[in-house]
Amino acid sequence: QVQLVESGGGLVQAGGSLRLSCAASGRTFTFSSYAMGWFRRAPGKEREFVAVITRSGSSTNYADSVRGRFTISRDNAKNTVYLQMNSLKTEDTADYYCAASPRLRAAVAGFSANYYDYWGQGTQVTVSS
Repeated sequence: QVQLVESGGGLVQAGGSLRLSCAASGRTFTFSSYAMGWFRRAPGKEREFVAVITRSGSSTNYADSVRGRFTISRDNAKNTVYLQMNSLKTEDTADYYCAASPRLRAAVAGFSANYYDYWGQGTQVTVSS
């Protein structure tokens, strides 16, 4: 069993920054064997892909809506993936979820939620105008 716990959400003004973290754990879980993704769900909307990072961290991919503003990274020694969010906009308001995929190899395919076996409970991000 794998547990993913997000943190770092909160209320921020437009133009501000937040850094989300997702700590992974599990008795037989090897963090470096999983690609990690971030998704979000805004109120009244469908869940959407935000960013993904491959197992080694060598490759990333982003949704067009966040590219250039958000940065995904990981620390395999700490079993943690991060999402640095800069220049936040009101439309970034959502619940943010991290997810782990044992099968995903190419970051370009990471937009598909079907690859991910494990999901966190989410952390809320609210961007005020």
